[in-house]
Amino acid sequence: MVYPRAFSGKPTRPSLRRMVGAYARAVENTALPRTAAFFDLDKTVIAKSSTLTFSKSFYQGGLINRRAVLRTAYAQFVFLAGGADHDQMERMREYLSALCKGWNVQQVREIVAETLHDLIDPIIYDEAVSLIEEHHAAGRDVVIVSTSGAEVVEPIGRLLGADRVIATRMAVGGDGCFTGEVEYYAYGPTKAEAIKELAASEGYDLERCYAYSDSVTDVPMLESVGHPHAVNPDRALRREAVSRGWPVLVFNRPVRLKQRVPALSMPPRPALMAAAAVGAAAATAGLVWYASRRRASAGAAMSATSM
Repeated sequence: MVYPRAFSGKPTRPSLRRMVGAYARAVENTALPRTAAFFDLDKTVIAKSSTLTFSKSFYQGGLINRRAVLRTAYAQFVFLAGGADHDQMERMREYLSALCKGWNVQQVREIVAETLHDLIDPIIYDEAVSLIEEHHAAGRDVVIVSTSGAEVVEPIGRLLGADRVIATRMAVGGDGCFTGEVEYYAYGPTKAEAIKELAASEGYDLERCYAYSDSVTDVPMLESVGHPHAVNPDRALRREAVSRGWPVLVFNRPVRLKQRVPALSMPPRPALMAAAAVGAAAATAGLVWYASRRRASAGAAMSATSM
């Protein structure tokens, strides 16, 4: 169970459904049931691991040493070569959560903000951006669902114009630094659980929703919706997709958003944050963060009622 943080910064124990309702009630859509498209991030929307991509920047910022840079580079190679299996993901989670213990959260945020466009913009798949545009045009919310930490995923979500983000969260101490403990890990079945709770609170009809991922570890997420898609799948997911008759998509055209669609390179229109707290981090530092983006069809009328 995910225990989001209230704005006071103290842990609370309400359900995710109650938390989202409390903070996102200002934007309502009476035309229920609504629908959404859920996107895994790494190797689905972007060509690399979002967390590992920042390793050089973290080194330059003094957060990690050269040995850690080499180790994350190797992890990136394994990830790109064929995807990491469950055991590899668990070892990576343990290593990265221990690595970022003691990191100052604000420094991590600043490093990500300063290097986001240079590192992430060039590796976003053109095909993924097209799908995001199509789903928005059809009136669907777009939700990024990633195992990477919120301090990495949240800005990428804004860059893409996503409506919501589900990511991982690490505990933050009173000194503003990561403690090394993972509060919430958005991985495997927990992704599916978060999607179902979000659907219940937002009124999504999951049978009419879409989901996209490259990894067999995301089968629970994919099978939770009516329209699952395998994107650049690892071998295990490809077999699963073929056996279940799921569409298999190949994305292979990275594109700079500024060159393709300038509007998408800007932060989305004023959004309502429905996250209970800022707190989370690089790697498997986790968080469930929600930002409600004003729907284009609502225009000025919705703008007047969203705050």
